[in-house]
This record gives sequence, structure tokens and C-alpha cells, in this order.
Amino acid sequence: MQAIVLAAGEGSRMRPLTLSRPKVMVPVGGKPFLEHLVRRAIESGTTEFVFVVGYRSEVVVDHFEDGENFGADIEYVLQNEQLGTGHALMMAEDLAEEHFLVLNGDVLTDTTSLKRIGESGAAAVAAKRVADPSRYGVFEVEEGRLRSVVEKSPSPPSNLANAGIYLFRRKIFEVLGEVPRSVRGEFELTDGINALISRGEEVEVVEIQDWIEVGRPWDLFEANKILLSEMEPSLLGEVEAGATLQGNVSVGEGTLIRSGSYIVGPVIIGKDCDIGPNCFIRPFTCIGDQVRIGNAVEIKNSSIMDGTNVGHLSYLGDSVIGSDCNFGAGTIVANLRHDGANIRSYVKEELADSGRRKLGAIMGDDVKTGINTSIYPGTVIEPGYRGRPAEVMRGHVEVRSHHYR
Repeated sequence: MQAIVLAAGEGSRMRPLTLSRPKVMVPVGGKPFLEHLVRRAIESGTTEFVFVVGYRSEVVVDHFEDGENFGADIEYVLQNEQLGTGHALMMAEDLAEEHFLVLNGDVLTDTTSLKRIGESGAAAVAAKRVADPSRYGVFEVEEGRLRSVVEKSPSPPSNLANAGIYLFRRKIFEVLGEVPRSVRGEFELTDGINALISRGEEVEVVEIQDWIEVGRPWDLFEANKILLSEMEPSLLGEVEAGATLQGNVSVGEGTLIRSGSYIVGPVIIGKDCDIGPNCFIRPFTCIGDQVRIGNAVEIKNSSIMDGTNVGHLSYLGDSVIGSDCNFGAGTIVANLRHDGANIRSYVKEELADSGRRKLGAIMGDDVKTGINTSIYPGTVIEPGYRGRPAEVMRGHVEVRSHHYR
């Protein structure tokens, strides 16, 4: 089976994490999200892939190359202008086989569900029952067959969310070529599906079991929780006497866990890291490669990307930290309001309710904090920010236009 993976978008709602990488390459559960998708697709019997890339395409290509290291064959097509999911699929027409899967690069399902979709007869769409269908496009279904795809609506006709996984024949390209632009000025794949149905084509609706979608930075916490719970622990680095590893903890090659470190899994730590001494790493934390966690540091339910240094005497809870950041000694990230209310943070520079009682910082790449810095819950910090000693950071923190001495 062939899979065409739509991976061209930036993921603007995930900023500032996507300013240096496309959304599909944001690390989740110790790997780029797209790698989890590829590995599950391979387990379900798919070995041939076409990646439709666009924004920061080099990050995807450099990681996957021709797919040989993953046991797959990967080809690439470029979507120069992001003109919608239908347009992205049309970019792959010349490489598409007669029967193929289409996978949104930012959604993940279980291998059993992928197999079921791939074994459908002609055309199929994946659906997931959700508690709040107004957040999603949904399917109208009659006797197991699709009647229509309805875009986001305050009064959706069902709770069957469009899971972003499809099975098509090449006829979809003929239909997409005749679909007009949507009100957003884009060519929508869902409009193509509705056009297929209007021509009398049968489209099966396959309900899936598991579904991980990452749309906003704090969605990474739930994704990490799911993926780390499924993790098979491995210990490839060195653990000094006096360090405690409790539960499922994975430690990468070249990593040193120093004496007095206390790590409660599930936790994943990448390659060539220096951890401790005397630090506390709590469950559902993901630490990338070449990360330094210093003395008397506590990390809780957070994602820390490659090359970041969390200096001594710091606390970091419920946060997502980009690559190559440096925490000055005594940097404290608060993750809870005094009144216990949901924490508001920023999506595309607008305040939004995260739906979470605990949320720390969302920090872009290459941020440096000064000593004794305090960071309020829900703070978003743009890449390249340089903090001052004893600074209090809150809201949306942008890079200063001037230097200081």
C-alpha cells in the first residue's frame, strides 16, 4: 500500500515552536510527530510514501532522506504555495498509485485502524467520536456510508470528527481538478470528497480507536502522555551509583545520569545528555539530545528540545521548551494560578483558554533567561529572546529590538 502524507504546512497555531520547523517535525514522545506516523504506517503494511512538503521542507528531507533507515521508500513533492489540502494532494498526482492512503501529517491513529482503512473496498474516510464536535469538521453518515462532510459548525450534525485519514483511487484527482476554491481561498480535500459523493461514489466511514491530534502547543502534553505510556524502556547510557530510575525510563546513548538524580517514569531522555546530580525529573517528561539538566532542578510533565540547558536551582512544569535555550540559575516557571482557573495562553498572538489548570511556558528556540527569572503561567516567549537578571516574564514576550549592557 502507498501512503501520500500531507506535510507542507507550517502549523501557525503552534508558533513559536514552528518558526524553525514544520508542525509535523515538532518532537512528541521522543521523536518528530511525523516519524511516529511513518512507523505506525509501516507496521500496518505501508512501505511506500510520498511526502508533500512545503514550509521548511529541508527539515523533513534531512531527517527521513529516502526512507531506507526506516525500512521504507520515500519520495517528495513540493507544494510551493500552501493552497489547501486538496491542492497539496494534487501535487502528488504523478506519483500516486491506483489505490492509496492519504494521511494528514499532524494526526496519528493506531496500526489496527490503519489496516482496517487500507483494507476498505473503494474509498474510505476515518472518523473519531468526540465530545466536542464543534471543534472539527464532521461526517454525516447513513447506513455506514458517507453522505457529506460538514466543516466546523456551532451545530454539527454528528459527533463523528474527520480524523484526517483517507483511502482513495486516482479518480479523486479528476474530481479535485473541478472543485472551486473555498471561502478561505483554498482547494479543500473535503470539497473533493463531497464532489465524489455527488457523483454517486460510495465512501465508507471507518471509526478508529485511537486518535492523537496536535493543533496547539499544549496538545503536546496529552500526546506525550499517550506515547510515553506505550514506550518500551531502554537503558543505553550510563547511570551512576546513587541515581534512582523508577518506572519506565529510557536513556539514550552517551547520556550520563549522575548520582542523586531521581527520575520517575514514564520519561524519555535522548542521546549525549548530562543529567544531575541531585535533580528530580517527574512523569511524562521528554528530553531531547544534548540536553543539560543541572543540580537541584525539578522538571515536571514537560518537553525539552535538543541542546537546551536548564541550569541549577530551576523549576520547570507543564512547559514546552525549544532547542538551544539556556535557563539562568534560579529560573522558575509557574504553572498554576492562585485561583485554580484555567490558564489562558496565546494562539496566533491571541489569548485563548487552554482548557488546562496547569500550564507553564511555551518557549521558542534559542531563548536565554537571566538568573532568578520568574515566568508566569501560560507565557509565550518568542525565539531568540535575551532575558535580564531577576526579570518577571508574562503574556506574549517578543524579542527586544535593542541590546543592553
